[in-house]
Amino acid sequence: MPRHKDTDTLYIELRACDVGETRDFDENTLIDMDEHGEICALTIEHASVRADVPYFSFEQIGGERRVAAG
Repeated sequence: MPRHKDTDTLYIELRACDVGETRDFDENTLIDMDEHGEICALTIEHASVRADVPYFSFEQIGGERRVAAG
């Protein structure tokens, strides 16, 4: 989860994949999606103002993993 200090941009990669499309969520947030429309990454501009980055953490919560049927 790199944060680029010179541009104050936070990039969160949820999973490695080829980006099929990038959508604007708002003027400071981009959502990268794969070819199937699944979210794979987020880009947050002005991260130090919009998120308390030094205290950012995550927790994995148990649950079922969605599997595509073919």
